[in-house]
Amino acid sequence: MELRIGIDLGGTKIEAIALGDEGAPLRRVRTKTPRDDYGAGLEAIAGLVGEIERDLGRAGSVGLGIPGSLSPASGLVKNANSTWLIGRDIKADLEARLERPLRIANDANCLAVSEAVDGAAAGASLVFAVILGTGVGGGIAIESRPWVGPNAIAGEWGHNPLPWPRDDERPGPPCYCGRSGCIETFLSGPGLARDHGTTESPEAIVEAAGAGESAARRSLERYRERLGRGLASVINVLDPDVIVLGGGLSNLPGLAESLPEAMAPHVFTDVCSTPVRRARHGDSSGVRGAAWLWGGAAA
Repeated sequence: MELRIGIDLGGTKIEAIALGDEGAPLRRVRTKTPRDDYGAGLEAIAGLVGEIERDLGRAGSVGLGIPGSLSPASGLVKNANSTWLIGRDIKADLEARLERPLRIANDANCLAVSEAVDGAAAGASLVFAVILGTGVGGGIAIESRPWVGPNAIAGEWGHNPLPWPRDDERPGPPCYCGRSGCIETFLSGPGLARDHGTTESPEAIVEAAGAGESAARRSLERYRERLGRGLASVINVLDPDVIVLGGGLSNLPGLAESLPEAMAPHVFTDVCSTPVRRARHGDSSGVRGAAWLWGGAAA
């Protein structure tokens, strides 16, 4: 049986999964991310791979999803909101520790691959996947393979400006990328909290809205409407077969179901038929997609 190991390097946790034939999960382990400690992060990843292989009694291929991408010019990590990874040669460093070749992709591309292979977009030719969490990422899968692009930024819609901004949305909040008004500053978890004027979690805002608090309801409606605008701009450029939502904010009640109505006024067509679906594999989709990088997908 072929063994594929996937690693999802997140800002708060590192998760590893082993997939067997047809994507059957064989083992899953996780650990806390050693924030701001690159070397400790490498050791944690190697430790998870070693634990899985000891438990299963054999070695496997390893794919890694990261919150950023590898620069085609230097091979070093860029555009990572886990900023301690930026400028690091994570591929070479991990390959040396694991003593085997490694495939790496942006975490949103891993989500897209996972959902295209056997998830909410199974059978679709062109999938756009969205991660709505601490940051806002996007990934593209074509025929179940990640599309990276010559600059390794394909799908990075979170660092475009919020489209069709209203006067009260200009210039927008500052972003860690150095600009203001990026989609991420409005549609991330911290962005939702900032817009609501609180430090509360999205879950707390949802709970308050459910209890009838009008300010919380208005905040969630602004979030839905802004997400609709953002995704409409993606459809106008890419026209994907399916949009898949992942990340913690994808679990906002009724969000995926309400987005077609929010997108439609901004899509350059007569009838917008693009389906929006929550990731079938939920929080495990990214790590599964990392494992599937060795399922015939390009490195």
